Amino acid sequence: MAEPYCVIIRGRGRPAKTRHPTAGAALDVLERELRVAATRQEPRVQRVLGREYEPIQQVAVRGELRGPRGLRAGIDVRGDGSAEAFTGRVVRRLIASRDREDAWAALRRVIAERVG
Repeated sequence: MAEPYCVIIRGRGRPAKTRHPTAGAALDVLERELRVAATRQEPRVQRVLGREYEPIQQVAVRGELRGPRGLRAGIDVRGDGSAEAFTGRVVRRLIASRDREDAWAALRRVIAERVG
């Protein structure tokens, strides 16, 4: 049987995909990879089609978790190194942090509620 959880990291170049047997294992890989990506961000303004985008407006790296029963969630690492957790695939809904949670803790909380 195939491992049910897939982690996809999208940055520059080709997306990297890995498969994992549990949501916890997948979240560990997602967090490890994205924390490294966040530390590597060099904030700079991007100019595209005559418009300027500040580093916080740019998604530098996106990590997604896909799982059973349509589970879709992830983390966007911004150009300034900050991170935001989200759910959804086509329509992304930001996950609000609670009591000093960072994006990774908020994502783990939501996944634990969903997976059980």
